[in-house]
Amino acid sequence: MSTHAEQRTVFVPDGLAGERVDAAMARMFGFSRTRAADLIAQGLVQVDGSAVGKSDRVHGGAMLDVSIPAESDPLEVVPEVVEGIRIIHDDDAIVVIDKPVGVAVHPSPGWNGPTVVGHLAGAGFRISTSGASERQGIVQRLDVGTSGVMVICKSEHAYSVLKNAFRHRTVDKTYHALVQGHPDPLAGTIDAPIGRHPHHDYKFAVMADGRHSVTHYETLEAHRFASLLEVHLETGRTHQIRVHMSALKHPCVGDLTYGADPTLARRLGLQRQWLHAMRLGFEHPETGDHVVYESTYPDDLAEALEVIRDEH
Repeated sequence: MSTHAEQRTVFVPDGLAGERVDAAMARMFGFSRTRAADLIAQGLVQVDGSAVGKSDRVHGGAMLDVSIPAESDPLEVVPEVVEGIRIIHDDDAIVVIDKPVGVAVHPSPGWNGPTVVGHLAGAGFRISTSGASERQGIVQRLDVGTSGVMVICKSEHAYSVLKNAFRHRTVDKTYHALVQGHPDPLAGTIDAPIGRHPHHDYKFAVMADGRHSVTHYETLEAHRFASLLEVHLETGRTHQIRVHMSALKHPCVGDLTYGADPTLARRLGLQRQWLHAMRLGFEHPETGDHVVYESTYPDDLAEALEVIRDEH
């Protein structure tokens, strides 16, 4: 996509004489006042050849020069090799990766950081063309703040088969979560619908009119301040484990968005929720064999768990 700025020169009509520069720009170019003020602040606006402030006034017949930077498409896939993404398995049908924290699966509005699809493009992988352009080959997602194993499809056939497998819940998705306190019972099933939070559009919550959501958990280790759980997802809603554990009053350690204790997070050196996608099991779309791919704890989660284990 071109990054060249668009140059526009107009003469201020007499009817706008005396208006503030930002207001005049909004009227003439269809900008918001905020956008106009931002361009002025960047030094991209001149009146009669001189830089201006947003509250300066214009006169009829003044020459208004505006340089408008080209805006990049927030959904454009930018090929970029991302440090820390590990290839667990690669064949003609699929590629399985270990995703680090801080990497989104695909581009989206408001995210300008690294992405899995950008990494694969940068590393020369050919990915299935099914799906929206920024999500080609994507049959599952992990949050930016969640690390672990995930599969991406390279062939159209694999995309079709695995998309159906995820839809029909035949994929075994296993996570480990370190949660505050001790869930009672130590093993159980959470069956509670999840919808977008009514007051915060970046969060989700258990909602009566939400989508059917089922999480199975069992306690692997119980410590003084936290419990290590193995979690199996029956459904795959956004933030599902985080929302369900928070609803039980046992949020993932470090998950400040969903009510975790910030003091405990600081003590453990955690900058994100303690949640990791450990294993993925499914029928290989080409061979039909049952395959299982695994990941290990990244350093930040492993170190936090050791601190919890040592606190008696």
